[in-house]
Amino acid sequence: MKRRSLLVAALAAPSIVPAVALGQGSWPNKTVKFICPFAPGGGTDTVSRLMCDALSKTFGQTFVVDNKGGAGGNIGTVELARAAPDGYTLGLISVASHTLNPMLYSRLPYNPDKDIVAVSRVAILANLLGVTNSLPANNVAELIALCKKEPGKYSFASSGPGTSLHLSGELFKKLAGVDIIHVPYKGAGPVYSDLMAGVVNMMFANMPSMLPQVRGGKLKGLGVTSAQRSRAAPDIPAIAETVPGYVATSWYGIGAPAGTPEPILARLETAIAEALKSADIQKRWNDDLGLDLPPPGRAGFDKFLAEDRKLWEPAVKASGVKLD
Repeated sequence: MKRRSLLVAALAAPSIVPAVALGQGSWPNKTVKFICPFAPGGGTDTVSRLMCDALSKTFGQTFVVDNKGGAGGNIGTVELARAAPDGYTLGLISVASHTLNPMLYSRLPYNPDKDIVAVSRVAILANLLGVTNSLPANNVAELIALCKKEPGKYSFASSGPGTSLHLSGELFKKLAGVDIIHVPYKGAGPVYSDLMAGVVNMMFANMPSMLPQVRGGKLKGLGVTSAQRSRAAPDIPAIAETVPGYVATSWYGIGAPAGTPEPILARLETAIAEALKSADIQKRWNDDLGLDLPPPGRAGFDKFLAEDRKLWEPAVKASGVKLD
């Protein structure tokens, strides 16, 4: 009887052991933390929350945004890179974490190519140059003339030194030949009250946070930083129409700590791709936030990243910024 029981157990083992060994069949069975490495209120925060909502619906578990702003996104990104690779900590990766910071920081506290798995890009976007309504400039040419007339009088805000918002402004200064003062904040969200009040004069901000302010009449939108006009705001010219050669585009993605099991990465990759196909996300991306949809998934990310670093190198050099 005992030998028979052992035989039955042995025959059953092949169908049981793989699931137990992988231990991932039930993922996720508890709340997943999603680190947004920037302050609430900006475009990164908006996209993080929308993607978490979509993933929560797909998996039937809560994906909760945890804002960890500071140091150009490094504080939150380091937490993501050092988290347990069990699928219960994910995070937003971006042009900051993977393109700009490796060029700006002499001692980056994480390796974007080794410490984080880029599961998928989820959006590509331009920044939008918004100015306070009281500024006597209604287009990029008028803004340049204003700044040249009184060098050093006007200021542009950013979410911090070395961010895409800052470097978009530095590239504009170089190519337009103007002297405007950089005023760094701890995130894009806190800038808007000062910008509307005229404490600072302008900001090159991500489209998801700036476009609603422009459409609401709270700020004037003078130009987008992409090579062509945005489909979401075709009435706003590209800055390149006035300043030839000016291009500064950004992207958002979702990453996981290196070592996260392949079954989890595969499920997550599929879920993100399905979310990006949904009519709701496509409407929010294209019509409301001014975002474009990149090819989803891990395939081709390394090639894209090499090209992105080459694109941003002139802006980094123009800024003269080196951070530690």
